[in-house]
Amino acid sequence: MMKTIRLLVAAVLAMAIGASIAGFLGDTNMTRPITSKQAEVPFLHGLSTGAVAGQSALASLERADEWINSPPLSASVLQGKVVLIDFWTYTCINWLRAQPYVRAWEEKYRDQGLVVIGVHSPEFSFEKDLNNVRRAAKDLGVDYPIAVDSDHAIWRAFNNHYWPALYFIDSQGHVRHHHFGEGSYEQSEKIIQELLAEAGAGGFDSRPLSVDVRGIEAAADWDNLKSPENYLGHARTRNFASSGELVLDEPGSYEVPERLRVNEWGLSGDWTVRQENAVLNKSNGKLAYRFHARDLHLVMGPAATGTSVRFRVLIDGQPPGAAHGIDIDEKGEGTVTEQRLYQLIRQPHPIVDRQFEIEFLDSDVEVFAFTFG
Repeated sequence: MMKTIRLLVAAVLAMAIGASIAGFLGDTNMTRPITSKQAEVPFLHGLSTGAVAGQSALASLERADEWINSPPLSASVLQGKVVLIDFWTYTCINWLRAQPYVRAWEEKYRDQGLVVIGVHSPEFSFEKDLNNVRRAAKDLGVDYPIAVDSDHAIWRAFNNHYWPALYFIDSQGHVRHHHFGEGSYEQSEKIIQELLAEAGAGGFDSRPLSVDVRGIEAAADWDNLKSPENYLGHARTRNFASSGELVLDEPGSYEVPERLRVNEWGLSGDWTVRQENAVLNKSNGKLAYRFHARDLHLVMGPAATGTSVRFRVLIDGQPPGAAHGIDIDEKGEGTVTEQRLYQLIRQPHPIVDRQFEIEFLDSDVEVFAFTFG
């Protein structure tokens, strides 16, 4: 029997998001990164960096499935080192925007005894693929040790709920501070310096780093960011506006309304909406979203490894021109070649409500989530 849903679960999903912000521990599939305005809310910034006294955590690194860029690192190997644990997943825009700072700290302080370990705890199933993680690490310049945490064993040991999440561990192996989300970079660097000084390190420049961020790593335009992250699989989506009902796990035919309200989205064409993504069954299917933000990103990939899918982007019915992101040209044309986050729009000021549309010229593309900046 064909299964359907009327998407009257928006309130439940909103509650799930609120619970994840508060630190709700549950199924990792229901966790969220610190997203959109959440990462900049003043009270969250006030809580996001805190001291955690006397908690030993390094032993959990032995639960890693695999190590990249390093042999396995155990508590005994790390004894006497100041350790920065960075929980990440490679399609998370919030982690991508924080990554330049972590990279810079690792380079500046490694000779003083700082060890940065990226714990890759995936959000989407394709992020469990070791080849995908290796490729992403190379493409994104993550050359410090990576503990692959595909089953979230280390994530659970730290009682973590966010991407990105930083845990600052002193030379005695105790978690002394943590920071969730973007921002507070000078404060985080000061904590690193204090822990290194406690361990007897010296000779480093105490002035905060000036980090050059550009492209997809540039900070969000928080003042104009009014669109939150939204997922396209039926387990976590909201504000679906195509005509009719959303069909679960079976092919369905859809049409996008001529005009969407802000933060509504829709499909046109023949799609199968699965738990974590929507899959295009026939060529020339479309995906639309009305948004208010400088940047629009879409996590997507070809359904089969080694294939590619051509697409064309319109914004308010026209090619994006100067508003194109790094993964398309001024005509809005691009190609999906791998499973990752694609930056499709970076519009110049003034920032206004815009209707985004992407048409896939080939079938068999999987779309997972929209994020904004």
